[in-house]
Amino acid sequence: MRLPREEFEQLVSEALADLPEEFAEKLENVQVAVEDYPTEEHYAGVRRPPGSVILGLYQGVPLTQRSTFAPLRYPDRIIVFQGPIEAVCATREEIVRQVRRTVVHEVAHHFGIPDRRLRELGY
Repeated sequence: MRLPREEFEQLVSEALADLPEEFAEKLENVQVAVEDYPTEEHYAGVRRPPGSVILGLYQGVPLTQRSTFAPLRYPDRIIVFQGPIEAVCATREEIVRQVRRTVVHEVAHHFGIPDRRLRELGY
């Protein structure tokens, strides 16, 4: 199933709007973008099982690893990849659920939660 980009971006916006306030208010200096597919550069910095696909990506320094003495940085970035999400979903409802799950997963990385813990939590 393929959604128009505008509709997919709206799903990402809704997923961000549904985050609990205590998390949403701490998403300062984080850019969220939708891209079609991950590039080789995206895959280069990610540990993953062979053959797996990236549905989303957090690029930045997690809040738990920041120093107050560090210089100003570019914004952190969360990328949600439309093509792979649509490829693993058969219906619009599945896409909605997967977008929400992906957004929560990448936001959790911003807060320093590693993949192992996210798997334990079902993300």
